[in-house]
Amino acid sequence: MENTHDFAVKAGFKVPVIALSLYAVASGYLMSLIPLMLNEYGIDASQASWLASVFYAGLLVGAVAIEPAVKYVGHRIAFVACLAVFVLTIIALPLLPVASVWLVARFIAGIAVAGVFVIVESWLLTGDETSRAKRLGLYMGSLYGGSALGQLGIGLIGVQGIMPFIVILTMLSAAIMVLLFIPTQQPQSAHSTPLTWKQMSKLSHAAIIGCIVSGLTLGSIYGLMPVELSHRNVSQGHLSALMALVILGGMAVQPIVPKLIHKVGRTPLMGMFCLVGVFAIGLVILSSDLSVLAVSLFLIGFSCFALYPIAINLGCDKLDENNIVSATQVMLFCYSIGSVAGPVIADWFMNGTQGLMAYLLATMMATAIYMIIASITTKKHMVAGE
Repeated sequence: MENTHDFAVKAGFKVPVIALSLYAVASGYLMSLIPLMLNEYGIDASQASWLASVFYAGLLVGAVAIEPAVKYVGHRIAFVACLAVFVLTIIALPLLPVASVWLVARFIAGIAVAGVFVIVESWLLTGDETSRAKRLGLYMGSLYGGSALGQLGIGLIGVQGIMPFIVILTMLSAAIMVLLFIPTQQPQSAHSTPLTWKQMSKLSHAAIIGCIVSGLTLGSIYGLMPVELSHRNVSQGHLSALMALVILGGMAVQPIVPKLIHKVGRTPLMGMFCLVGVFAIGLVILSSDLSVLAVSLFLIGFSCFALYPIAINLGCDKLDENNIVSATQVMLFCYSIGSVAGPVIADWFMNGTQGLMAYLLATMMATAIYMIIASITTKKHMVAGE
């Protein structure tokens, strides 16, 4: 019995990360699969944007609604339940190929996925504060790495027939098995307490802004970067490789973030990464060379994907562990608002000369200025307090 407990303690943070990685591979494949298989199931291609929108709407709802479930059944069972609901929404797609059914299924899937994010983030944020950044880096690396790996399914498995669904459901079933059968130590959810409006208002404003900007940038990159690259006359073969570079940049930054947080500080670090993004976008504006574009997109992913883990780490800094689940809900809600609004706002820029790059430049420059001013103001208050 004691050995089982020791193993559970050691596996405490590995189990949710393994389950998340399996989920990310399946979800990454599914996200690319859905718009490509609409015609096969007799659904108009124009529904693709609506299917994406209702998914993010579900993400917003789920970010608000998930805390009671986590509190009463615990992180592990809540994680299993969210994955099970996600599985049911996928099974419904080939069985009921009707646009209205798919829209409802994707909305419910968004709620379930919000649950996955809140559960894993709060699980990894609980515990020793000094290693939170490292655990969040592991979380983000697993999520983005799995998503990138899932993209390979399009080429290896294809987009036709029932096989893609079998592969996706197998990956999700494996994630559920990991959670059910590998012993693990989970946070004491029964003691979780929601934040009051007053407490929410006292959360770091820089953290809130960081989460919103992360959504504004990543939502538009996922939704509009392929269109932007097409407008720049990038061939289909190069396009997929360049999109992969964006995600690889996001993966590459995750091990670096924890080390820099301790040396630089969270708020100025978000400003620094935004400046890296501004520099990368400037290279694209100045040069149309493909190799320059490749380096720039890697740096754009490097900078944009760094914002969320830094922001959520800042938002949960010095919080009581009982408030962690509620705080991660607030952060995910802010990210979701950004991810819904980002593509809509970015679309206004798409007819301009620089298109999406102009939108990203304006967003990241404004954020960099805000973060630098906020960090200077915070430092002055700290000196005055001393």
